[in-house]
Amino acid sequence: MRIDVVTIFPPLLAGAFEHSIIKRARERGIVDIHVHDLRDYTADRHRTVDDYPYGGGAGMVMKPEPWFRAVEALRVAGNPGCAILLTPQGKRLDQGLVQQLAAEDRLILLCGRYEGVDERVREHLVDKEVSVGDYVLSGGEPAAAVLVDAVVRLQPGALGSSESIVEESFAAGLLEYPQYTRPPEFRGWRVPDVLLSGDHGAIDRWRRERQIERTRVRRPDLLADIDDVSETTA
Repeated sequence: MRIDVVTIFPPLLAGAFEHSIIKRARERGIVDIHVHDLRDYTADRHRTVDDYPYGGGAGMVMKPEPWFRAVEALRVAGNPGCAILLTPQGKRLDQGLVQQLAAEDRLILLCGRYEGVDERVREHLVDKEVSVGDYVLSGGEPAAAVLVDAVVRLQPGALGSSESIVEESFAAGLLEYPQYTRPPEFRGWRVPDVLLSGDHGAIDRWRRERQIERTRVRRPDLLADIDDVSETTA
């Protein structure tokens, strides 16, 4: 998979892609990530990427020309990919959407700034608009880092164990069950006996029950899409 990220602040993302799972995935050739400076696609000596909004209003709006030049230049080189604008107005990123994006051969991520981008970028250049939550960031870079991390970890071979993906929160529509490790007792708090029993069937049932219980308390909205919850808790 190839991921291109276009931003006016490349250093904000450089470090995010040089550690942990993403770094290993890049080293193994599982994912190819490139960060591009939008200012490289401007045509004036001041490398201008923004201007005042028509109709007045506070702040500045990002100009369409650099975005079109950047994305079109990247697409000339190969697979056009899926161009995504990171914006609070986009579809909220959830595990289902992450899985869809992880199946793409190529993603081109556009990191907006200021008061947003010219509407013609939304209408005629990008394929999707994605939001990482109902709040406003200073720019699309943190959102791009979140999206890249979520997508890369789903690439085959990116994680050390394929079971990690299956058992994570949201993988089956539920939050993950509680996790424990050594020591078996810490400051008087014991690990549940079932986890020390060696009875894998009982452990699986306990974990499933804890998943449902935790999801019901913390994210009850997720339970509506789970068919076998009532059967499991009956």
